[in-house]
Amino acid sequence: MPACCLLGSGHAVPERVLTNADLETLVDTSDAWIVERSGIHQRHIAEPGSALSDLAAQAANQALAAAQLPASEIDLILVATVTGDFKFPAMACLLQEKLGAHQAAAFDLSAACSGFLFGLHLADSLIRCGGHRHILLVAAEMLSSMVNWQDRNTCVLFGDGAGALVLGPARTSAGLLSSVIHSDGRQHGLLYNPAGSQHPLTAADLASGFATIHMEGREVFRHAVVSMADALQEALHKAGIAQDDLDLLIPHQANRRIIEAIGKRFGLPAERVYINVDRYGNTSAASIPIALDEAWRSGRIQAGQHVGLTTFGAGLTWAAAILRF
Repeated sequence: MPACCLLGSGHAVPERVLTNADLETLVDTSDAWIVERSGIHQRHIAEPGSALSDLAAQAANQALAAAQLPASEIDLILVATVTGDFKFPAMACLLQEKLGAHQAAAFDLSAACSGFLFGLHLADSLIRCGGHRHILLVAAEMLSSMVNWQDRNTCVLFGDGAGALVLGPARTSAGLLSSVIHSDGRQHGLLYNPAGSQHPLTAADLASGFATIHMEGREVFRHAVVSMADALQEALHKAGIAQDDLDLLIPHQANRRIIEAIGKRFGLPAERVYINVDRYGNTSAASIPIALDEAWRSGRIQAGQHVGLTTFGAGLTWAAAILRF
């Protein structure tokens, strides 16, 4: 069976923009401190009480329109998220209702920042085996809902957003050439949110910021650079593509220093590495599909080009993929 091919893409972010200057009024930080360490100037933050499924639906409808495919033609909805509207049911089921895709199966996938590429890997396998024809893959996060706004080491990094792809069987040489996924649960304590069944929340936990993102920044940085580079090299080898033939690299938009370090490892000039972390911050699983949609719609990606994707997230998890457009 043929590999999966991108039929359409879309993305959506909240209207509210939180700048570094705004953060200076909330926590002990400065624009210079944030930019030096992350390259981030602003991020989009959802209004309190907003439903992430609404943002996901906006991105999904854009992708369906670009693919010229009605929601009734989707037979599977995959949503990569760790910040769904509810603990259960899956946000994919809520999205199914909003889109009217009632014939589609729907479930969520949890792999933190790697969720989108894990979902792409799964979608490709399902299309190749003939189990599904048209898959809607959505990555959506509202990390502002679990950020400790008194912790300047984490609250300055994250933003909210959603990205979506409509995938179907490739009819030409274009499509997903390779994908690889990896995990190492031994390092789960480097980046996590401890709220869960092991520690049911109390009022004291909520007041103390216990139920928020906890991160060992230096160790995460070190693991991210090595793992993302190794995964990309593995995906290139699996696809039979030389790194010099990579027309564009779209890494997970976590930190500008990480992105630049990956580009240097592969000898890629700045114009062949896509960066939008300065405008969105780290939107977790949504970061790559947001960037991919921007690059595709702006003409940065042309037919016949090879695009590399690589990511790293909590778990620890990491992944990479090579696409031919």
